[in-house]
Amino acid sequence: MSSSTVDPADPVFRLHRGGKMAVVSTVPLTSRDDLSLAYTPGVARVCEAIAADPTLTHDYTWASNTVAVVTDGSAVLGLGNIGPRAALPVMEGKAVLFKQFGGVDAVPVCLDTQDVDEIVATVTALAPSFGGINLEDISAPRCFEVERRLDEALDIPVFHDDQHGTAIVVLAALRNAATLLNRKLGDLRVAVSGAGAAGVAVTRMLVAGGVDPDQVVVCDSQGIISAHRPNLTGTKAELAELTNADGRQGDIIEALRDADVLIGVSGGQIPEQAVAGMAPGGIVFALANPTPEVHPEVAGRHAAVIATGRSDYPNQINNVLAFPGVFRGALAARATRVTDTMKVAAADAIAAVVAETLAPDAIVPSPLDPRVAPAVAEAVAEAARRAGVARA
Repeated sequence: MSSSTVDPADPVFRLHRGGKMAVVSTVPLTSRDDLSLAYTPGVARVCEAIAADPTLTHDYTWASNTVAVVTDGSAVLGLGNIGPRAALPVMEGKAVLFKQFGGVDAVPVCLDTQDVDEIVATVTALAPSFGGINLEDISAPRCFEVERRLDEALDIPVFHDDQHGTAIVVLAALRNAATLLNRKLGDLRVAVSGAGAAGVAVTRMLVAGGVDPDQVVVCDSQGIISAHRPNLTGTKAELAELTNADGRQGDIIEALRDADVLIGVSGGQIPEQAVAGMAPGGIVFALANPTPEVHPEVAGRHAAVIATGRSDYPNQINNVLAFPGVFRGALAARATRVTDTMKVAAADAIAAVVAETLAPDAIVPSPLDPRVAPAVAEAVAEAARRAGVARA
C-alpha cells in the first residue's frame, strides 16, 4: 500500500498512528533520592549482585516477566513475505495481547534478515534481556530449524506460536468436540490438510494428546504424505513415519474418505465432494483466514461440529487462548523450555473452561474470556514442575 492510499480518517490508521504500545516506568522518579536508587549510584549494587549470581536477574530486572516477539517478516498473517518493517504492526499487536491477556510484557523484535544462522545468532545474543522468546510469522521450513536451535542454545522458553499456539487450541477444541459427540480421541480418524508449520505442529500435538497416529493422514499440495512418496525430506519424512500406518495414497478426497475429523491449516480450498465423503456426524475445523478451506455453510451440510479461524463464526480457533497463559505459566515457573506435556496441559486447561457448557457452537472459550489465561498459566506452571524443567 503506498502512502497515497493511506486514509488518515480510517479508524484502523487512526488507531495505529504512533504505534500501539509504549514503555512505562514502574518506579517513581520525582526526587534526587528516587534517581539515586533507580539509577546511579544505587543501581551499581544490583549490577554487582547479578554479576556474582546471574540467577538474580529474574528477581531484580524485568526479564522474569518479559518476552521477545521475534520475526523476520517472512510469513506475516495472510500477507506473506512482507519484511520486518511491515511486520512491526503485527508484532506490536502481539505484544499488546501478551500484556492484556497474560500480564506479560513483550517487546517486538523485527529482524532484517531471513538467514537461519543470523536469526539464531541474533536472538541468542539478545536473550539475556528476556525471560522467553516467542517466534512469530517465520516461514516453514526454516521456522522448525530456528526454533530447534534456539531451544538447544537457550535456557529460557522458546515457543513458535504459529505452530504450537494453533496446535494447543486445536487439541482443546477437538477434545471438547469429541466429548460433545460422545467419542474418544483415540478412536477418531483424522485428516490434516496442510503440512506447513501449523499442520506439522497440530499433527504432533494431537498425537501427544491421545489421537492414534495410525489413524492420522496428512496432506500437502501434492496429496497424502506417505512412506510411498518419493523425495520426502526433513519434516515431511518424519510425518510419513509417524502417521498413515495404512499407507494411503491419493488426494484430499481420498484422505477424507470415512474420516471423522478434518483439520484445515493449508489455505487451499477443499471441494464439497471431499467433505461429503467423511463419516456422518463428523468434525470440520477449517482454519484458513480469511477464507476457510470449507465454507461453514458447506461444512454444516455434512458435519456436526464446525470451527474456523474467524471471529465472525462460532468456535474461533484463536491463538490468544493459548500463548498468554503459556508464557505466564512458563515465566512463573522459570521454566527452561516449553515441553509437550506443558502444551497438552494448556490444551486441557482451555478445554476445561467450557467443559460444563459444551454446545456445537461453543467448544472453546471466547478469546475475551478472563478465565482462560489464569487457568492455562496454572496448568503450564504445574506441568513444568512435573516435567523437571522449572526453577521456581
